[in-house]
Amino acid sequence: MTLEEKIMSEMKPAMLAKNEGALRGLRAIKGAIILAKTEKGSDGTVNEEIEIKILQKLAKQRKESIEIFQKENRDDLVKKELEELAVIEKFLPQQMSADELREIIKGIISQMGVTSPAEMGKVIGAANKQLAGKSDGKSISEMVKQLLAGG
Repeated sequence: MTLEEKIMSEMKPAMLAKNEGALRGLRAIKGAIILAKTEKGSDGTVNEEIEIKILQKLAKQRKESIEIFQKENRDDLVKKELEELAVIEKFLPQQMSADELREIIKGIISQMGVTSPAEMGKVIGAANKQLAGKSDGKSISEMVKQLLAGG
């Protein structure tokens, strides 16, 4: 079942339950999928890799909005963003723990033979490819910095 099919199957129960937060989140995902399908150069299909990127982008947008709204003391908007984020994260693959992430990045560093922080970009690039969907770029970047700095 594709992500789009999963979204559609969850929309009707959310509408019947009048769950506005879930509906907003589901509609955001559906809209992003439709946008990806109709993008210039797209063949009209969305594979699993693109679906994960879409979900990660939506989740990142919500997290950034939450940060901004918290600084502005807009608890009403924070609540809405949290509701949408919960729906989006439900469709994302399980994220790795910090310990799992550390071990995988240590392996990548030793495999590449990287020893100095100057080569951090190479490690981050390889880690992002290998861990796509399992961890966000910010966590990967911070872990690589920490490990190459001698942590």
